[in-house]
This record gives sequence, structure tokens and C-alpha cells, in this order.
Amino acid sequence: MGNIKIVAENRKARHDYHIHENYEAGIALSGTEVKSLRAGKANLKDSYARIDNGELMLHNLHISPYDQGNRFNHEPLRTRKLLMHRYEINKLIGKTKEKGYTLVPIKLYFTRGKAKVELGLATGKKTYDKRQDIAERDAKREVARAFRENQKQ
Repeated sequence: MGNIKIVAENRKARHDYHIHENYEAGIALSGTEVKSLRAGKANLKDSYARIDNGELMLHNLHISPYDQGNRFNHEPLRTRKLLMHRYEINKLIGKTKEKGYTLVPIKLYFTRGKAKVELGLATGKKTYDKRQDIAERDAKREVARAFRENQKQ
């Protein structure tokens, strides 16, 4: 895929949601936002994507103000437009109208000098799903530990 520099990752997304499909979208940014992203100052924690008036928008993405920015510095939590082909947006409109689907940003990265967001088409997990995931992860860890112990002998 080329050289990718990951700026921010939303690890909580995989914990809170079942991710069914992934999409890549460009993101419209101002100059100081790009400089701040290159410095790695972004937080995807509470962000989400939504389709407003036929346009894909990213809400609650926090990009810290650029340190050397002047009075033209950007608003940290402004709503940003995501760039996708019209047919992809139309497909997402159809899917998000279905029960329980939401668009969650998973990764924010640079590829070939362009800022991109990886979006996941997701449904929310229930508490018992989360517990089941934790139990599976612990079981895998236990098996790996036992396997390593067995290899040492």
C-alpha cells in the first residue's frame, strides 16, 4: 500500500463495536490541522462519522491547535468533511439506515502525503459480547503461555 504513517488509532472502537466493513476516506483539513497531525496530535476517542445532507462528516475528532500557529489556528473539535466517491456515500446511506449501523473512525493516517481516515461500518456490542471477547483473549493468552512453558522443557 505504500508508506503509511499512522497518526491516531481508535483502539476502543474494536472493543465497543462489531466492525463489519472498512472504508477509506480522505479528510478536508486546514493548514495548521495538517501540521498538528504530522506532529501526532490527534484523538479519535469520541469521534463518529455521519451523513449530513448527502455529505460525509466527521464529528468530535480532536486535533490539538498547532504550537506555532497564530490567530489563524484551527478550532480543535470542528466538524470536518470526509471525501469519498458519491457511489460509496450512497452505499453507506443505505447501510446506515439499516437498524443499528454506525460509522466509526478506526485509524487516522497519512499515505502518499494525504491524510486519510479508515471508517468502520459497525454495530454496537452488548455487555455480554465484551465479556465474551475478554474471556476469549484471556484463554488465548493462557494457551500461548502453556505452549511457551512446554517449549522450554
